Amino acid sequence: MSDELQDAVRREMPRARQDLEALVRVPTISADPAHAQDVARAVDDVAALAREAGAADVQVLSTQGGHPALVATWPAPAGKPTVLLYAHLDVQPTGPAEEWTAPPFEPTERDGRLYGRGAADDKAGVLMHLAVLRAFSGAPPVGVVLFLEGEEEIGSPTLPAMLAEHRDLLRADVIVIADSANASVDVPAFTTSLRGLVDLTVEVRVLERPVHSGVYGGAVPDALTALCRLLTTLHDDEGEVAVQGLHSYTSAAPDPDLDTFRADAGILEGVGLIGSGSIPERLWHKPAIAVLGMDAPATEDASNVLLAKARAKVSLRLAPGSDEHAAMKLLSDHLTAHAVWGSQVEVTAGSMGGAFALEATGDVYDLAREAFELAYGNAPVEAGIGGSIPFIAEFARTYPGATVLVTGVGDPASRWHGIDESLHLGMWERACLAEALLLARLA
Repeated sequence: MSDELQDAVRREMPRARQDLEALVRVPTISADPAHAQDVARAVDDVAALAREAGAADVQVLSTQGGHPALVATWPAPAGKPTVLLYAHLDVQPTGPAEEWTAPPFEPTERDGRLYGRGAADDKAGVLMHLAVLRAFSGAPPVGVVLFLEGEEEIGSPTLPAMLAEHRDLLRADVIVIADSANASVDVPAFTTSLRGLVDLTVEVRVLERPVHSGVYGGAVPDALTALCRLLTTLHDDEGEVAVQGLHSYTSAAPDPDLDTFRADAGILEGVGLIGSGSIPERLWHKPAIAVLGMDAPATEDASNVLLAKARAKVSLRLAPGSDEHAAMKLLSDHLTAHAVWGSQVEVTAGSMGGAFALEATGDVYDLAREAFELAYGNAPVEAGIGGSIPFIAEFARTYPGATVLVTGVGDPASRWHGIDESLHLGMWERACLAEALLLARLA
C-alpha cells in the first residue's frame, strides 16, 4: 500500500506545485481591506479544485462580515473515522517588497526551494491536502472534512461564531493542522504546544495640536517620545517581559546549536539574545512582547513640530495555560499605569487567540509516528512552537473528544512572515506522503 501511495503522491506533485504557484500569485493579505477580494477569489479558486478532487459537497462560508472560509466534504465509508484537514489561505503583509530577492507574489525556485509569500505559510498546506485527496483519486479511505480559512493571520476573529453555527458540519474524530514547522527538512515534528496571542493599539496624547519644536521644545513634551518611553517599560534591561502576572513555564528540551539558531533567525553580528532561561523556554513557554508598528511621521516627512499624539501596535505571545482575556487586561493595565509626564493613554484591544498544549499519546499518534517515519526516513520529534494558531484551541474546546495532530509544511529556513519566505520542495513531497499514509492507517 505504501509503494502504491508513494507512486500516486509523486504523480500528483507537479500539478500540486502548479496550483500552489497560482495560489501564491494571489495576494491574500487578510489584514488589508484592499485585498479582501483577493482572499475571496482564492477561496473560490480552491473551491473549484476541491470539486475537481471529488468532494461531495463544497460550501463557502462567512460569519459576521469576516473573510470567507471553505468547507468541502468526502463522506466516510461505513465504519471509518472522519478526519478534518485544516490549512489557511491568507498571508501576512510582505514588508518592503524591494528587500525580497524576487517579487513576493511571483513564485520563484532557487536551490530546491520555492520562494514567495505564502509558499510555506500556509498555501503549501492547502495544496498538500488537495494532493493527498487526488492521490486517492477523490475517494479517500476515511471521511474527510477540508476546512480552509481566510483569516488565520489576523487571529481568526470570526471562527468561534462559525464553529457555533456549523458545529455538525465540521465535526471530526481526528483534526490534522498543516500549519506548523518541522525540525529540519528530513526530520518531521509534531507540535505539542503553541503560545496564545493578544494584540492591542496604544495611543498617547499630550497636546491639543502639534506645536513648533523650537518655540516649545524643552518645556512641552511630544507624544512620540512619551510613547517610546512607555514602550520601554514592557521589558527590563535584559529583555525579559516586565508585565506582571503573566505565566511562564520551564522546559526540559535541550538548547539548539547557538550558531545555527542565530543564522536561522538572521541575527546580526554582535546582537545578543534577550530574556532568560533556555532557548526553548524563551520560545515556547514564556511570554514575549513585540512592538509591531507605529503611527508616526516617516523620517522623510518629519518636520520641526512636537507631535500631539502617537500610536503603536503591541503584540503579546502567551505561554500555554494562560487565559488570553486576563492577559489582555494585564497588558492594558500596565500601559495605562506607566504613562509618562501625565500623558493620556488610550488602549484599544485587538485580536486574541488561546494558547494550546496537548499530550501526543494514543492510537492516532502511534499510527502517525509510523506514517511519518516511513515518509521521512526519520522518526518524528515533539516540539513546542512560539507561534499562535487560534484555530486549534477553538476546535479543541468545541470537539473535546477529537485527537489533534499539528504537522509541518515549513522548516527552520522557511522564514514564515519574513522576507524571502520559502518552501523546501523535497520536504513538501515527504509531508504529502506522510499525510496520505496517515489517512490509510486511520482507515
